Amino acid sequence: MALRAVLADIKRRGVDQTVCLGDVATLGPSPQRSVDLLIELNCPCIMGNHDAFLLEPGLVKTYTQASAVIDAIDWCRDQLSSGSFDYLRTFKPVAELPLGLGAMLLYHGSPRSNVEDILATTPPEQLDVLLGERQASVMAGGHTHVQMLRQHRGRLVLNVGSVGMPFRDYVAGARPTILAHAEYAVLEEINGVVDVSLCRVPLDRTAMRDSLARSTSPLSGWLAEQYV
Repeated sequence: MALRAVLADIKRRGVDQTVCLGDVATLGPSPQRSVDLLIELNCPCIMGNHDAFLLEPGLVKTYTQASAVIDAIDWCRDQLSSGSFDYLRTFKPVAELPLGLGAMLLYHGSPRSNVEDILATTPPEQLDVLLGERQASVMAGGHTHVQMLRQHRGRLVLNVGSVGMPFRDYVAGARPTILAHAEYAVLEEINGVVDVSLCRVPLDRTAMRDSLARSTSPLSGWLAEQYV
């Protein structure tokens, strides 16, 4: 439901290219539907850590011991078709798109790892390490579920937020509070200058609760509480 709302908003804005930065089919109530929508969209997709967890079941326990998260990922894996796993295997760890006079580097956590956190508060010297040698005029990722835009040594470092589960605060693996909207970002380049809009799309809370009530996901009850 959140993904459909974002895709409708993207269409309304007249965006000419869409990219997905990963974590497409875990924790939510309708993983197969999300994959189907992305396959239909046929956009470039980056490999998120949760996408990797679906493909390699043992990997999640190297990241978290939270049984609720592990159970939800296992449930989502059981909902997906074999074709969905083939689709997930096409995701790239990093991609680069031309952007007028520059380029945009796409990743999930950081250019070197899909489980590293880049925050508004990350010290510049640490950010140098996280971004590494592969640089672009815009560096765009996700992973933390917290929207962010900062300037770093002349470059724009962007977190597009989260379509399905935007967090109120950075939680470093603790239980988050989910915001009742969907998030994404729009970039526009004009004469070598890049403009970034952090977008938020309202969601129908009643419809979200109804959708969760119909799902057998282990997280449905907790997620429904976020939309009261």
